[in-house]
Amino acid sequence: MSELAAIQERLEILHAPDLSSLPWLVHGFSTRRGGVSSCYGGKTLNLGFTTHDSEANVERNRAAFLTALGATRADGGAWPLLQVKQIHSAIVHRVDSATAAPPAGDGLITDTPAVLLAIRTADCVPLLIAESKRRVAGAFHAGWRGTLARIAEKGVGEMRRHFGSRPSDLYAAIGPCIGRCCYVVGPEVRAEFESQFAYAHELFEEVFDANALQVRYPLLFLNQRAPGHGEPAAEIHLDLVEANRRQLLDAGVHPDNISVIEGCTACDNARFFSHRAELGRTGRMMAAIGIRPE
Repeated sequence: MSELAAIQERLEILHAPDLSSLPWLVHGFSTRRGGVSSCYGGKTLNLGFTTHDSEANVERNRAAFLTALGATRADGGAWPLLQVKQIHSAIVHRVDSATAAPPAGDGLITDTPAVLLAIRTADCVPLLIAESKRRVAGAFHAGWRGTLARIAEKGVGEMRRHFGSRPSDLYAAIGPCIGRCCYVVGPEVRAEFESQFAYAHELFEEVFDANALQVRYPLLFLNQRAPGHGEPAAEIHLDLVEANRRQLLDAGVHPDNISVIEGCTACDNARFFSHRAELGRTGRMMAAIGIRPE
């Protein structure tokens, strides 16, 4: 067995059923399992060029990932991997081929076969979209800033503008990301969302955290202050999955055509890379989508 085949056997790639039903489409969400990188504990599938890993490891991991997806030519060579320089924006690029320097932005759309669109994540929301009637695909990266800038809505709009895609014909998959259970943000983030979305109150939850109270007010515990006389410590949790789902609905995507692949990247750190849970020292996963040649 070749090294590439051995790596592929260890990989775990997640798929959305609706997207899998389109025979002309390839797609997948990677996890950390498998691969050849050893800098993040065990053998992991790091697909991002980080300061901790070697380029050679990442290239081997990417080759295995693309082959496992089926993003390969008849001669066995891999499709071009098209990415953006992610900047937490709502900038979406139409692409047809690889460029020497990836454009800055957070979304890619194409109707060109045999190229693979990919975005990298380690807590942010990966979003893949395909149209059922035309051979059109898109990949989008949504952190809280990109979500605030409405990248999901922008992505649907750009697919309509460039390719005539009707939102009712689109299928969307939201991949694993940091969940509402773990995504703590500051009051300034909530204020930003409340200024932009009428339903913002549905995206946030206040969770009491005694540990947060002790960190913020250590003297309260040293002085054994009586219960009920201190300020309650409430963490503000943001639901990025629901925020992006609501944007897809507002853009006209049918609710039955939106699938969510469960899994919190911060909770399940054995399965996913998480920038927050690993304090910045972590790898990158990929969400990828492409069109098979006819």
